[in-house]
Amino acid sequence: MMKKISTDKAPAAIGPYSQGIVANGFLFASGQIAINPATGEIDGADIVAQTTRVMENIGGLLEAAGTDYSHVVKTSCFLADMGDFATFNEIYAKYFTEKPARSCVAVKTLPKNVLCEVEVIALVDEK
Repeated sequence: MMKKISTDKAPAAIGPYSQGIVANGFLFASGQIAINPATGEIDGADIVAQTTRVMENIGGLLEAAGTDYSHVVKTSCFLADMGDFATFNEIYAKYFTEKPARSCVAVKTLPKNVLCEVEVIALVDEK
């Protein structure tokens, strides 16, 4: 069985996708960018502000699915500039304290020209 996750604590989907899907005990969350869910606008112009907003959005999705950062098993991280890697890592490490598996790549362009995007897969207790 699949369950769609929808929350106002993360940006609404801006295309033909769900914020997240829970299936077989896992949350598969769509990539999160630095959109403030309350305003629909990008939060911040630098990697610190944008990464922080991304992490807050991920937290909202995790909460809506009934899980948290400690249950994330895999992240995929996309950076517009690998020069931001060290700063991105500093903020990332504050949230992902259990050190899930991860890939991190630089990409040419991200939606809305943001500086980073992160997607997660997390364990969910489906009681």
